[in-house]
Amino acid sequence: MTDLPADWLRPLGSTGLTVSALCAGGGPLGSMPGNFGYEVPAQQGVDTVLRVLEGPIRFLDTSNNYSGGDSERRIGAALAQAGGLPEGFVLATKIDRGPGNDFSAARVRRSIAESLERLGLDRIELLFLHDPEHISFEEGMAEGGPVRELVRLREEGLAAHIGVAGGPVDLMRRYVETGLFEALITHNRFTLVDRSADELLTVAADRGLGVLNAAVYGGGILARGAAATTRYAYKEAPAEVVDAVRAIEAACARHGVPLATAAVQFSTRDPRVTSTVVGFSRPERVADVVEQASQPVPDELWAEIDALVPSSTHWLY
Repeated sequence: MTDLPADWLRPLGSTGLTVSALCAGGGPLGSMPGNFGYEVPAQQGVDTVLRVLEGPIRFLDTSNNYSGGDSERRIGAALAQAGGLPEGFVLATKIDRGPGNDFSAARVRRSIAESLERLGLDRIELLFLHDPEHISFEEGMAEGGPVRELVRLREEGLAAHIGVAGGPVDLMRRYVETGLFEALITHNRFTLVDRSADELLTVAADRGLGVLNAAVYGGGILARGAAATTRYAYKEAPAEVVDAVRAIEAACARHGVPLATAAVQFSTRDPRVTSTVVGFSRPERVADVVEQASQPVPDELWAEIDALVPSSTHWLY
């Protein structure tokens, strides 16, 4: 394997935690065929987590509702087999809404209780509010709502640090600017073909938040190419986006750089991004993605890619 980048280990904002430049994403671990197009057997998910725990990636992110809790269950099974979290390894999970779009304080309590039980832990190092776009900002911030309860979980020590994870960049910025959160996850909005979150990254980094950039493959098209799929962010992509992917593929080929390598390093090379979240569902993929993050990429390729980004009218925002 290529030597790891010099900045492989990085401070996570002002949390005092140190994480790796790559974060193992737990979405595919529990099997999400609707998003990713394939099933993941239980033992394969457990084996994948065990491989992560053994390697240079020191950061794993999951969520309460991934595959109805199966992602956390498989992580918990791997932790039990491994004898617990390795020293210095950071595990993050997320608070998720319940049936009927319930994001109440009581639901927040149930969500973390469910996560702790599945994971076999008594506290979470990093706990995110997940997808708050399903309620209004005012509901999210209200007394009796999820944010106030998340803060209480931190005060009680059930969560050492808290963050916010979601999609719409304007809403995420409002949460970042409350000053209550220590970390941010944005997804599908800072990739080779979508720069929606560019300003958000600056705002979060300037405020001292740890920034996690997820879904850098856009659901697969930026890993496998436009010949394999024409879907971006789990839905059919506009023709201009697909054309841009094809043009970027061609530019990468001219420089001898795999498309997936460019997709990962577009994120890892940005100084505002603390860690880049990449989902894993097979043990062998761990070494593959570490290699992608470590391969040399010529500087001139980035300028070519920047010139090929589709119009902002096709970005997610």
